[in-house]
Amino acid sequence: MKLEQKALIGLSILLVATCLSVYGLIPFLGHDTYVPDIQAKEQNILASVSTSTPIPQVRHMPVPAQVKSLYMTSCVAGTKQFRADLVAILDTTELNSIVIDIKDFTGFLSFRPEDPALKGFLSSRCYAPDMKEFIALLHEKGVYVIGRITVFQDPAFVKQYPEFAVRRASDGGIWADRKGINYLDPGAKGVWDHIVAISKESYAIGFDELNFDYIRFPSDGNMSDIAFPHSLGRSKQEVLEGFFSYLNSQLKPIGVMMSADLFGMTATNYDDLNIGQVLERALPYFDFVAPMVYPSHYPPNFNGWPNPNLVPYEIIKYSMDRAVARTIATTTRIKTFGSTPIASTSPQLYSKPAFSQYKLRTWIQDFDYGGNYDIPEVKAQIQATYDAGLNSWMLWAPSNRYTLGALNKE
Repeated sequence: MKLEQKALIGLSILLVATCLSVYGLIPFLGHDTYVPDIQAKEQNILASVSTSTPIPQVRHMPVPAQVKSLYMTSCVAGTKQFRADLVAILDTTELNSIVIDIKDFTGFLSFRPEDPALKGFLSSRCYAPDMKEFIALLHEKGVYVIGRITVFQDPAFVKQYPEFAVRRASDGGIWADRKGINYLDPGAKGVWDHIVAISKESYAIGFDELNFDYIRFPSDGNMSDIAFPHSLGRSKQEVLEGFFSYLNSQLKPIGVMMSADLFGMTATNYDDLNIGQVLERALPYFDFVAPMVYPSHYPPNFNGWPNPNLVPYEIIKYSMDRAVARTIATTTRIKTFGSTPIASTSPQLYSKPAFSQYKLRTWIQDFDYGGNYDIPEVKAQIQATYDAGLNSWMLWAPSNRYTLGALNKE
């Protein structure tokens, strides 16, 4: 039976449900028209956000040659028995790393920060008071620890600093997506500094790598009534590349390993999907890039497949093949901050550094959404990753229940 093949963990469905954060689907059309008066409070807010958090010396694990990971919510990280069951999976299978929420879709933090500017963002609902000790325990077991930071999806920061919120174009009110979640304007420098401060705190307590998610403009909601006052005058993809560059400049000098989660279709699309994400604009700034190539997140008839959920191997193989080709290429049709045009090409091509294909990791779907995902489906996605010439993957299950039968024993 399927339930017998899953990791059964005795925690109420209600607790798990509060931790769910399912990624958005295909973006809708939108436009930026509203321009509020934001200058009055800008300097005071920026001054309150610290970017000089001291970095104490703690142990950091080197990146494994192959990253094989599962995901843990902040609620689970703060529930010792539940997290112990997931650690047991790490102890007994091929998995060698874990992704733990630092800041989830609520905007709150999963551990108690030292920076005064961050103390008001400690979660009262889902956090691990012993996060530093938990990371140290994982290190003792040889586990590589990745911390996930949800960036621009952040109702907590919006509540404290509404000047940085995405707005409604019609009346200037604070915009929300279909789930009622508020977003931060990706062009706001104060937001960038908030993320840097969180990143430095996270690295200081032992997280080996920081994984940045929701690094995009919103896509789900009333996209005809939306405005980005801090991003005016720039395209969405230029705004995001500016953020990527700033993040790199602030974190790489202190040794932080960085990874970025991108929509799965960034592997196959050359536009920005109306959310600002373009593969070539992320590659130079992160150590690793992880496309979320969940079959359930592809539209019907994508590449001729009526139901992508029925062809998980083909979806991942097709998508990651193209991501690899674009990553190792020395030319691109994408103009980025560092590219230069190549003479006499039509269409216009630009120079691009050739990156190793091992910069790419695959996010694997291990949750039932639009289809049944059990041992064959999860195994198929892992095999497709290998067949695309890659060696690293991460399992995503918002419930934190994983298909153990798809994993090799240690």
